Amino acid sequence: MFDYGRAMTSHTIRGHGVFGRPGRALAAALLIVAATAPAGAAEPTHALSVHGAPALPANFDHFPYADPQAKKGGRLRVGLPGTFDSLNPFNVKSGTAAQGLVGNVFQSLMARSQDEPFTLYPLIARSVEIDPARTHVTFHLDPRAHFSDGAPITAEDVLFSFNLLKSKGRPQQRIAYGLVKSIEAPDAHTVRYDLTGVDDRELPLILAIMPILPKHATKADTFTDATLAKPIGSGPYVVEDAQPGARVLLRRDPNYWGADAPSQRGLYNFDEIDIQYFRDGNSLFEAFKAGLIDYRDETSTTRWSTSYDFPALRDGRVVKESLKNDNPKGLNGFVFNTRRPLFADVRLREALGMMFDFEWVNANYYSGLYTRTKSFFDESELSSSGRPANAKERALLAPYPDAVRADILEGKWRPPVSDGTGRDREMARRALDLLAAAGYRLEDGKLAKDGAPVSFEIMVKDRDQERLALSYASTLARIGVEARVRLVDEVQYQRRRQKFDFDMMIGQYVASASPGNEQRMRWGSSSATQEASFNLAGAASPAIDGLIAAVLAAKSDEDFVAAVRAYDRVLLSGFYVAPLFHASEQWIAHSADLTRPERLPRYGSPIFGPTLESWWRKTP
Repeated sequence: MFDYGRAMTSHTIRGHGVFGRPGRALAAALLIVAATAPAGAAEPTHALSVHGAPALPANFDHFPYADPQAKKGGRLRVGLPGTFDSLNPFNVKSGTAAQGLVGNVFQSLMARSQDEPFTLYPLIARSVEIDPARTHVTFHLDPRAHFSDGAPITAEDVLFSFNLLKSKGRPQQRIAYGLVKSIEAPDAHTVRYDLTGVDDRELPLILAIMPILPKHATKADTFTDATLAKPIGSGPYVVEDAQPGARVLLRRDPNYWGADAPSQRGLYNFDEIDIQYFRDGNSLFEAFKAGLIDYRDETSTTRWSTSYDFPALRDGRVVKESLKNDNPKGLNGFVFNTRRPLFADVRLREALGMMFDFEWVNANYYSGLYTRTKSFFDESELSSSGRPANAKERALLAPYPDAVRADILEGKWRPPVSDGTGRDREMARRALDLLAAAGYRLEDGKLAKDGAPVSFEIMVKDRDQERLALSYASTLARIGVEARVRLVDEVQYQRRRQKFDFDMMIGQYVASASPGNEQRMRWGSSSATQEASFNLAGAASPAIDGLIAAVLAAKSDEDFVAAVRAYDRVLLSGFYVAPLFHASEQWIAHSADLTRPERLPRYGSPIFGPTLESWWRKTP
């Protein structure tokens, strides 16, 4: 599934027109029109899905993981790490943009259900027409939709948003929107895209989740600049206050036009959302313990296993939970910047990756709570690990005979397992044997090739990353590799990441149940040289490009799964990343006064957004 950075996702038809309760009449009308349409003609539908049919009917009342009886009111206080210097999350310079704006302030034509891999339901667009080949898609806007300043949302705003983001938006937006052949607005409430020749089943959905910006209140000439001007959007909240780097306060818009839309019912329940930023993780945790913050996602195994014995938890004012859903586990790891000549040899990358001692690190740093990651789509049907390639996968890989190693093709490869002592000689021996085959030698205790020593810097952004990198550097030193760890602040970190000014860094590849266009931005050849893309490794491979195309062109679930598994094998064979680990569950803690529906979304990644869209206060 396409995202706007780190998995930023936004989220029919009822009663009078689209958002009333049309019930069976409208649903039947849609079916009759579809049945009588000529072959290849655009067919009206209430929802868009990448594969298969939408799970919810045209007259659905609310998403399964939302409670339409949820209480409205009160203030939610959340804490986030880091800082921000902009209220525009869509331009290239928004590496440190405020979080919590997408979905709350900015919304899109359609809303995503977190209960399906990638299916969208009406929001600003009340209906959609699309042909079976997906060469054209037409959105019909709800005439009631308007921005927070009262201005109506028209086709002109959609065209403006598309053209602006195509030329000045984030790299992943430019790549996706650049595939569109043309866009037109036959009238004020209709937008039609020509996708002829693209052969990308996901692209209509990407266009449907494009943020809609107000043409009358967006300055195109300064769009690429960081800004703290309060944005105008069409969502349930407006920005009440913003203190750069410290705080953003969102206030419910009492005139939110879509409050009764099925895709919104039971969501966005707080009157105010107070988002506070903390540069230090310990300060953030202490604020939670003191009752200054209502909710936290816990990512520290040490804190999770040893630090939750405090008064508020003991007396029941704070609740601690472990949750699990069906979303694939992504991959975190030490990323090799292959733009650096040092990391051009895949054998060097594999050997250096061998030296990460997960068993020792997990036992000594993380209380044994983590699982070693072995796939970019771990713990899901999309993972290639443990599964030999089937006939469909082998056919997809046939044009790239050298792209996948034999053991990875057979599903037998695993990250190496150490003896857990922190001094595993067998691991070092295996790494040195592989390096010797690649022409590397130990010279006076230093690993070198043609007289050039293997020496590089690992860029990290916080103390947790620093500790992990220092451990890794220590094991690398055992085979004569000098890895220097450099801790930089958030602003410098983002600037260096966007300019690919690093040797190695820890990268996070969040996975969804429907990988798609975002893979071009993460791994496609065109993104390798595009500043601020998320192709951290600088990968540029015909096999990767070909498999991404196969993923996007898949029409059946079977073809899609085969394409993703083949793609996973190609990425693993490139050893672009030394895999780290993941938690099989999501750890959360929250005020006992907060509650949520018992039913969890199946594919949320993470399970809940940073502003807890489906939650509410028991005592508003």
